[in-house]
Amino acid sequence: MSNTDVAKSLDVVYGAAGGEDVASRYDAWADRYDAEMAILGYRHPTICLALLTRFVPKASGPILDAGAGTGLLGEWTAIAGYDAVEALDISEKMLAIARAKNIYSACHVGAMGKPLPFEDDRFAAVVSAGVFTVGHVGAEGLDELVRITRPGGIVILTIKDTLWQGDLGKRVQELVDDGTWSVVEETPSYVSMPNRPDTVPSRAVALKMA
Repeated sequence: MSNTDVAKSLDVVYGAAGGEDVASRYDAWADRYDAEMAILGYRHPTICLALLTRFVPKASGPILDAGAGTGLLGEWTAIAGYDAVEALDISEKMLAIARAKNIYSACHVGAMGKPLPFEDDRFAAVVSAGVFTVGHVGAEGLDELVRITRPGGIVILTIKDTLWQGDLGKRVQELVDDGTWSVVEETPSYVSMPNRPDTVPSRAVALKMA
């Protein structure tokens, strides 16, 4: 399979019209997802892992992989020794693959940008790799992550640069300005899929709750 063929799968999900359509398109892609993202050299999970290990000790408490998909990030957190990681994803079929890997302490079906099935201040950290991107989740997804992350906890996000320069970046800064969280690290822009030449750059940020 060529890189161009794999890129078509991404174009399909980026073109989704709303949450139910996103879920349906990821369900259809689930069985091929891991192999195709490996072909593209997908970097978001390892960059998120680096930030997680830098700012979140292993014994901190439960961590949420928000938008876990098939568990690519969860595989890395398990290797790194984080054993209280839960998964959330909008696609039941993607999450079924993640569940079969036995890397999460719990798996939850839910849509970011809508109310999430967790109590306030539940998580020591929330990590979201590849979710804040075209056709997926924007600024509307932040407030629930704030709600479910405990004081002093860490939120790690990858954000497509086009969203960072628009409403999403503006909302992140509003939450900095009002004292909700602070930026503890922001990476330079990077290409998340180096084997897809037209990939729009992204960045990752680590945010600490007040």
